[in-house]
Amino acid sequence: MSDGLYVPLAEGNLALEPLAERHREGLRAACAQDQEIWAVYPHDYLGDSFDPQFDRLLEGGTARRIYAVLADGVVVGMTGWIEHGAPGWSIEIGNSFIVPALRGTGFNGRLKRLMLGHAFACGLERVVFKVDRINARSQAAVRKLGGVEEGLMRHERRTWTGRVRDTVLFSILRDEWMARP
Repeated sequence: MSDGLYVPLAEGNLALEPLAERHREGLRAACAQDQEIWAVYPHDYLGDSFDPQFDRLLEGGTARRIYAVLADGVVVGMTGWIEHGAPGWSIEIGNSFIVPALRGTGFNGRLKRLMLGHAFACGLERVVFKVDRINARSQAAVRKLGGVEEGLMRHERRTWTGRVRDTVLFSILRDEWMARP
């Protein structure tokens, strides 16, 4: 993954900072604001599960680069770049969570548009989103950004609850992004 991709990003009151130890308690508090959402995530970020998951994100290496998402200087979630396909050609935006109070406000759309614009400015051709089949809210958000559904990856992974997850694959191509109004 290009290091030029994983840089701080900001727009107005929204900031993406490369995840660091200083974000631990803020992200813990943000994740605790939604006790039920974690059932549709591959990993649990609540209670005793939080610290091992946070440590895993910090130690993710170059294949997974996570941001702390801040609104007005307060940690309100996380998102990241995940290697997908040929380096320099394709990247996944994933590992995303936003506190409930910001859902439906346009904040997540601003966040994803900031990341998409940056990815394409860095020369990438394709951005991928992988969404749990049962997560209708996230699927709708990706479609609203212009994501094209490419298919369903059946039994793609087992989540922390033991549920076998089917994953919907979406993509946005550079020319599609540049042609949007």
